[in-house]
Amino acid sequence: MRVIIDRLAKTYVDRHGAAVEALSDVSLTVESQEFVALLGPSGCGKSTLLNAVAGLLPVSAGEVMFESPPSGRPLTAMVFQEFALFPWRTVQGNVEFGLEELGMAAAERGRRARVLIETTGLAGFEARYPHQLSGGMRQRVGIARALAVDPAALLMDEPFSALDAQTRQLMQEELLALWERTRTTILYVTHNIQEAVYMADRVVVLSRRPGRVLAEIDVPLKRPRTEAMQTEPGYLETVERIWSLIKDQARAALAEQ
Repeated sequence: MRVIIDRLAKTYVDRHGAAVEALSDVSLTVESQEFVALLGPSGCGKSTLLNAVAGLLPVSAGEVMFESPPSGRPLTAMVFQEFALFPWRTVQGNVEFGLEELGMAAAERGRRARVLIETTGLAGFEARYPHQLSGGMRQRVGIARALAVDPAALLMDEPFSALDAQTRQLMQEELLALWERTRTTILYVTHNIQEAVYMADRVVVLSRRPGRVLAEIDVPLKRPRTEAMQTEPGYLETVERIWSLIKDQARAALAEQ
């Protein structure tokens, strides 16, 4: 399923009653089975755009369209920056939550949840509660919960930013391995250029507020990705190219804070 964002704009009203333009005339397409990273300076509207695609936020202009949406499947599922798990539910219960909302029979949702729990390396932890898990394990539960409903597109809002550097690297590798198996369309918000280039097929760079598409850059790395690729000239040149685009935007955004 393709995700088409057409001339999307979003304006908020702040607590003083003044209009704040978060996004302006944003147009981009995420192809079926494509992994697209969305990045830009702080406050550029990355999360606002993701929430609009998820249908969690009304837009001021433009639209989000889903081309050839599959029947019987949710269009999108979201993985948040914070783990957003239900503390009173076990791992199994958290992964089953979306399936319960879809009205799936208990036996089938249990079976599907167990498959995703095993796929995300959580087998043996089905009866644990979130407070009994590490940060990386909690985020795996969030990813398993999102994938359990078999969304046509997976939306991820800086899912690894709360993790330490070592866990973050491991989670990046695990997500890439999972994506290689499922090929779910992914729109991935991050503020980390190295992460975006390492993981994505294409990087969409937004300008400072109001967010506009500054550039769309194809990543010249083969798949499957390996950590060793982060020393390749294509990787380093792409990181530098994106940083050169963002640097002045980020400096200007910082001055406005």
